[in-house]
Amino acid sequence: MTRIGILGCGRIGIVHARTLRGMDDVDVIAVSDFFPEAAEKLAKSCNADVRTTDEIIASDDIDAVVVGTPTDTHFDIIKAAAEAGKAIFCEKPVDMSADNIRTLMQIVDEAGVAFFTAFNRRFDPNFANVRNRIVAGEIGSVEIVTILSRDPSPPPISYITSSGGIFRDMMIHDLDMARFLLGEEPVQVFAVGAALVDPEIGKAGDVDTAAVTLTAASGKICQISNSRRATYGYDQRIEVHGSDGMLRAANVLENTVDVATADGFRAAPTLNFFLERYEAAYAIEMQTFIAHLADPNVKIPTIEDGLRAQILADAAAKSLETGQPVAV
Repeated sequence: MTRIGILGCGRIGIVHARTLRGMDDVDVIAVSDFFPEAAEKLAKSCNADVRTTDEIIASDDIDAVVVGTPTDTHFDIIKAAAEAGKAIFCEKPVDMSADNIRTLMQIVDEAGVAFFTAFNRRFDPNFANVRNRIVAGEIGSVEIVTILSRDPSPPPISYITSSGGIFRDMMIHDLDMARFLLGEEPVQVFAVGAALVDPEIGKAGDVDTAAVTLTAASGKICQISNSRRATYGYDQRIEVHGSDGMLRAANVLENTVDVATADGFRAAPTLNFFLERYEAAYAIEMQTFIAHLADPNVKIPTIEDGLRAQILADAAAKSLETGQPVAV
């Protein structure tokens, strides 16, 4: 039995708690949140205690923590949890500073605890299928990867100002996916961007429309397109072109029914919210974390994966600022 403490009882904490409640070999022991009402509500649904974060980390009856708190709290929580011998499941980004992540990597390594960076899109059944078929050689050698990720609408400006920017907040998932699908590390990053959706985002020092080209040492290319607006819904697509063919994962729609009239063919809208679109991925990633705790041979995205994605995000931000490609 794996005994879990959930740190952060917002929407992502609720999602992970739902998965954990459905697992026979897991017990949610305690939860914590800055807002007492949120903690009480989630604790009741899990039949768990409400404790402070420090109490959860120090508790002998907890084996692992799920970190779903704001990013600026991650460093202190991860450090304390690792030093207390707790396994750690951490939402992205691990930290806004690559140097801080390097420090945490050393602490985690010295403590010998498991660390899972929650890049949930790796566990999306469709994206994972693409990856498995690449590895199986179905399309030969990968030559170019295209990733499209567009939100239905931008978040509030209050969120933008503390998000770390579109590359560290939104595109970091796609940067991890680029590494996942390319099968090797990018060595150069070139970014362009503009505030085309909301001028207030530009005033806040960020962009809402961005494109990045990643180049690997072998010459393989990945193109990433991000936008804070998509009038047709939550747009999440990938395409991988190789020497022997192409693999493509399309959007997930509300249903699979098409209608045909004199005006043409019309499909259902895309799933419009990330929690719906990646519902299966969230469940599978948590199940994989628990499986890894029982068998370390089960592969997971590690703290190093979190660091490498952060380095790419930093490089993209620098490229946008300078207008030049940045070597990684």
